[in-house]
Amino acid sequence: MATTVLITGATSGIGLETARLLSKNGFDLILCGRREERLINLKEELSKFSNIKTLKFDVSNQKEVKRVLGGLDIVPDVLLNNAGNAHGLSAIQDGDIADWDAMIDINVKGLLYVSKAIIPSMIEKGGGHIINIGSIAGKEVYPNGNVYCASKYAVDAISQGMRIDLNKNGIRVSSINPGMVETEFAKVRFKGDEELAENAYKGYQPLKPQDIADIIHFIITRPKHVNIADLLVLSTDQASTTVFNKNL
Repeated sequence: MATTVLITGATSGIGLETARLLSKNGFDLILCGRREERLINLKEELSKFSNIKTLKFDVSNQKEVKRVLGGLDIVPDVLLNNAGNAHGLSAIQDGDIADWDAMIDINVKGLLYVSKAIIPSMIEKGGGHIINIGSIAGKEVYPNGNVYCASKYAVDAISQGMRIDLNKNGIRVSSINPGMVETEFAKVRFKGDEELAENAYKGYQPLKPQDIADIIHFIITRPKHVNIADLLVLSTDQASTTVFNKNL
């Protein structure tokens, strides 16, 4: 029987490329996202490789999460908490409260809502694997990153807590913390400003979503006695949140 992986934020970036890679390697997928048209197109693209189920909901909406995931007739072997966002880049005194709410609601509460919906079935099944996508921003704070960094520090703490609490249930918990990855992330952070988003990746080689997808595939294919607990992944041109080898 094929391993089933549930992926949040599956319609773009890391989630999308992970879905493509895992499907081509025979994994059955439950793909979750807010954009229905993208989910439909992705299911059509990947159904030739494996069994694909799509679920449309917003991870930050507790009622939606409970309604949709509460009706699942499949217990995923792997939960990939990938959905996340960044809104704005400003000093704490200039921050937009709506941006703060969006980051905390999706990055922290959304991860918790989805995990809460899935973990009991994993416990009943007798095992599983949870992979949380964090960030280098959850390891070191950078100027104007304040609340986004706080949300990713929370993901790091939640991952550690999960690993302790679920140890007795045979559930592995992994955390992957990428540096700069070239995705729609910058476009969302800069509220659709194409020039600012493009400049975020100029002058150096950032990671690609496929790089993280490869790592996720590696982690979930380790023997059951092996858990890659906490992984920081940077491009060669990035040494920290603020130090880059740029050729501008």
